[in-house]
Amino acid sequence: MNIRDLEYLVALSEHQHFRKAAEACFVSQPTLSGQIRKLEDELGVVLLERTSRKVLFTDAGMQLVRQAQKILMEVKVLEEMASQQGEEMAGPLHIGFIPTVGPYLLPHIVPALKEAFPELELFLHEAQTHQLVQQLEEGKLDCIILASVKETEHFKEIPLYLEPMLLALPEDHKWSKAEAVPMDDLRGETLLMLADGHCLRDQAMGFCFAAGAKEDSRFRATSLETLRNMVAAETGITLLPKLSVPESMQRDGVVYVKAVDPEPQRLITLDYRPGSPLRARYEKLAKVIADVMGKVCNPIG
Repeated sequence: MNIRDLEYLVALSEHQHFRKAAEACFVSQPTLSGQIRKLEDELGVVLLERTSRKVLFTDAGMQLVRQAQKILMEVKVLEEMASQQGEEMAGPLHIGFIPTVGPYLLPHIVPALKEAFPELELFLHEAQTHQLVQQLEEGKLDCIILASVKETEHFKEIPLYLEPMLLALPEDHKWSKAEAVPMDDLRGETLLMLADGHCLRDQAMGFCFAAGAKEDSRFRATSLETLRNMVAAETGITLLPKLSVPESMQRDGVVYVKAVDPEPQRLITLDYRPGSPLRARYEKLAKVIADVMGKVCNPIG
């Protein structure tokens, strides 16, 4: 048994498909299948049921998967510790972003990070919050950048910046010429929202419900761009994060107006696993990001 065998086993448990697991491990399907059979022979236990087209793990197989995940996490920690022997801000770094942050944040921070840490090799991954949390827990990601939510409370969290949310309105809306709209004015209004799974949905709904507004239950968007297009089509209004808003504050049939009293905003953080030996690396990374974004959004403190 070796570490690679454990990686094959965990990949198979995650993908529930031999071909997809093999692709994830960058090996051929026969190679992965053969190593799993070899592992069964070596351990003297049956790990998989092979009577159907689906991948089904036996009880012994599931126990081994859970233990393999723990072992691979410890290996990840050892690799992180070893990386400190060399240049601290060098080598690969896998960072996860949520869809409502990544596309709008990356153009601001990637040039600054490359300039500050030229030896750092960035690998950028986009997924929803629950997926990023799982990938960080499993050691597939080194750190994640997202809006602070309850699901990330068990991680170490470095505040980066506060991102305001602006009202997105059709061009002929009654507030389209206003300099700012008090949140209390949203009482009784119906707002378009993102679908379940987006943390921005819960954050925006929190502000809207507090103001006495409600959600338009007839439609839920899967992306900010869909929300924007729905507003342009005069089907409703919504709240959008500042980084997704054009500098002109008006484009393609949508007008953006500041909301005030209180200003709705979300806390963006960099999260990493407790006990990670690369804490200093994440702190340096966070400082550069915070310095850049403090000029664009609301700084911390």
